[in-house]
Amino acid sequence: MLYRLFLIFFLCFFDVVFAQAPQIQLANLYSEGSNLEEFLVSEKLDGVRGYWDGEKLISRQGNAINAPQWFVKNFPSEVLDGELWINRGSFEKVSQIIRCQACDDKAWRDVRFMIFDLPKSSEIFSKRYEAMKILAAQIDSKYFQVIDQFEVEDAEALNKLLNLTVKNGGEGLMLHRKNSLYVAKRTDDLLKLKTFEDAEAQVIAHIAGKGKNAGKLGALLVESQEKIRFKIGSGFSEEQRKNPPKIASTITYKFFGKTKNGTPRFASFWRERKE
Repeated sequence: MLYRLFLIFFLCFFDVVFAQAPQIQLANLYSEGSNLEEFLVSEKLDGVRGYWDGEKLISRQGNAINAPQWFVKNFPSEVLDGELWINRGSFEKVSQIIRCQACDDKAWRDVRFMIFDLPKSSEIFSKRYEAMKILAAQIDSKYFQVIDQFEVEDAEALNKLLNLTVKNGGEGLMLHRKNSLYVAKRTDDLLKLKTFEDAEAQVIAHIAGKGKNAGKLGALLVESQEKIRFKIGSGFSEEQRKNPPKIASTITYKFFGKTKNGTPRFASFWRERKE
């Protein structure tokens, strides 16, 4: 019995330690002046990045995503890059479903694998997009969908679309250069546009609340990826103030520019990174 327990522990440890993260393309921030005729635009979905390696779904960190077999039924042998998504504002829900090892399969009924690229294709993006639409039509599954890509005329039209998307609960927009190849690095061929910036930081300490937050979290002391420490005191739900992110965990925060010394302006808590 002890041997079996040890073997199970060893195999689980082996999977975690040796999980290999997929080589994926990452976006830079959009800046005014970009030639919009060169890009296709899509909504930036607030979901969890998923990578189909031709046989199984894995996370951005390389960990297995235990999707039901009926969910991935008839998925193609091609490598796919996409987002596991439910709808606007449901990041926490889809994140919980993906992390859960013993959840009822019914929880997956609301999830969609929203495809936005073909990492192993040697075609330019506009042709990859057409190929993805053909794949989706062949598979004919409501769990396998392609994110719509479209053109915008100018910066004014782009900003109107951005504001409308955010007003309706969306996160922002993505711009993908039509004639670009898929490269596994951060690139100006893929741009993100939002009404705010976001970044990750590590929780250093909990600061006790006062007044209405007495006995609960008042703020987090965090350290940014640039090793700058600052406090985040807004953006938390009541439940998060009662049970805040643990010390050494990683959180994502929103901000609006930075000060001269690099401190994020008006930083607020957005969500906790679970992987």
